[in-house]
Amino acid sequence: MQAEILSSTSNMSREEWLSIRQKGIGGSDAAVVLGLSKWKTPFELWLEKTGQVMPEESKSEAAYFGTILEDIVAKEFELRSGKKVRRKNQMLKHPDHEFIIANLDRIIVGEKAILECKTTSAYKMKEWEDDDIPASYIIQVQHYLGVLGPEYRKAYFAVLIGGNKFVWKEIERDDELIQMIFAAEIEFWNDKVLGGQAPALDGSSAAEEFLKKRYAETESDKVIDLSAANRERIKQFLQLKEQISELQTQAKELENQIKFEMKDAEYGFIGNYQTSWKHVASKRVDTEKLKTQFPDIYEKVTKETHSRRFGIKEVG
Repeated sequence: MQAEILSSTSNMSREEWLSIRQKGIGGSDAAVVLGLSKWKTPFELWLEKTGQVMPEESKSEAAYFGTILEDIVAKEFELRSGKKVRRKNQMLKHPDHEFIIANLDRIIVGEKAILECKTTSAYKMKEWEDDDIPASYIIQVQHYLGVLGPEYRKAYFAVLIGGNKFVWKEIERDDELIQMIFAAEIEFWNDKVLGGQAPALDGSSAAEEFLKKRYAETESDKVIDLSAANRERIKQFLQLKEQISELQTQAKELENQIKFEMKDAEYGFIGNYQTSWKHVASKRVDTEKLKTQFPDIYEKVTKETHSRRFGIKEVG
């Protein structure tokens, strides 16, 4: 079994690359499918792969510099490891499952192995201490090794941490884990993407937006009997709302105590922490004054919006 070429990426635009990735499950999607991603949920991924939302590219400076620094990280790996690497300017696909795809950072010259380049903040230092590697990245490279075929036995990580610490690590191919990853991806693609079975709704903003659009309208005075499962959901919901309120009160109490000690100071320092309590000027439209003194303008600039408001109360 050997990976097949899906497309050349040499002169491919970013938009074309994103379009192809939307038609399959890539290495960075694998951890999402397994529910191990900190950045995206299976439901959000399902919305993307079914074309209901466009994939959102990170516009953060961290993502920007991660792309810019990839070449530097790869070159540093060559210097420290003594190995040579080269780009694989192709998007690959699994020979039996064309929706399982791979876009590699680098491959190792003269060795059946791949290199994954990463940049991360100093706050993530502990994730790379000793033999540690973040689970989502392990899933990512095992996905790649699975696509490439059994002859590829190893993956390397080259990581620039906080801009001033470099580490590189290697992990062996794990065929059992690869089988688990592919089984989950096949089920996700066939049942969820092609079959239209949405993953469980989660607390993401994407899930909230999906519900707003899908059920924007109501049938006047329509009443339904909820399923038995919602009795426990309602209890948990109310308990969490109460806990959130209590925690917010506790947080505000601590904030007020810190402010009292700061008094008229803008900044405070203790150990590695800095507090700030600064004056901020902002301008807002006084809607009541606008409505009273300039009613014609108020009517022209007022926009009526419609939404559904959710609530729970105990009756009877």
